[in-house]
Amino acid sequence: MQLIDTHVHINFKELASDLEAIRQRWQEAGVVHLVHSCVHPGEFQEIQEIANQVPELSFAVGLHPLDAKLWNSTSAQTIIQLAQSDDRVVAIGEMGLDFYKADNRDEQIQVFTEQLEIAYRLNQPVIIHCRDAAATMIPLLKQFWQQRGKVSGVMHCWGGTPEEQEEFLALGLYISFSGTVTFQTAIAIQECARQVPCDRILIETDCPFLAPVPKRGKRNEPAFVRHVAETVAQLRNVPLETISQQTTNNARQLFRL
Repeated sequence: MQLIDTHVHINFKELASDLEAIRQRWQEAGVVHLVHSCVHPGEFQEIQEIANQVPELSFAVGLHPLDAKLWNSTSAQTIIQLAQSDDRVVAIGEMGLDFYKADNRDEQIQVFTEQLEIAYRLNQPVIIHCRDAAATMIPLLKQFWQQRGKVSGVMHCWGGTPEEQEEFLALGLYISFSGTVTFQTAIAIQECARQVPCDRILIETDCPFLAPVPKRGKRNEPAFVRHVAETVAQLRNVPLETISQQTTNNARQLFRL
């Protein structure tokens, strides 16, 4: 059985100091590839250095919406240059909108739109963060699709409703489920996991955050993506091997692995 964790932050201090043991555990769990997200272009070099040690790691470059205030006149060109500098870059992001923790909506929208333009120009998929912002993001994406063209990508760490999911699916995006799908109170997310088409579903840990049951409350790590896969398989009433194969194939398709 093979699994791909499509969203990790193993450069964070919670994981970076223990990387060798963590890697051994993810290999034992069947994780054959990881996609490392990026919250700020300043992380690029350290993520690149980890990838030099971990051949099964691909990565992204972008600016997280909660860091939108750091965007400046050179940010777009920096992301473009970094994305073109290494063929292990498989996406732009993570980017998006977060109206739960910040209220600088106009600033976030501008930064998100500029990164969509980068992804469109480079023909790269996007890793999208969306928290309490679907009502704004859906029409924004529709407008971009109509005026510029479609961009492939994934709604990472899905936390929306089935109705919102349908809107993002209609835009051609993938839906990625994290440890939150294992939480007993995550009724809407679990229903989304039941409904998402088999050719659009991905899994992730978003480690070191959001450890799944039965590891909830502990430091999250890529090996735990297996618990996400097990829960999704139970929700969809299919064998674990089916979810493994579908999500691995989808990750390879989206990120051209």
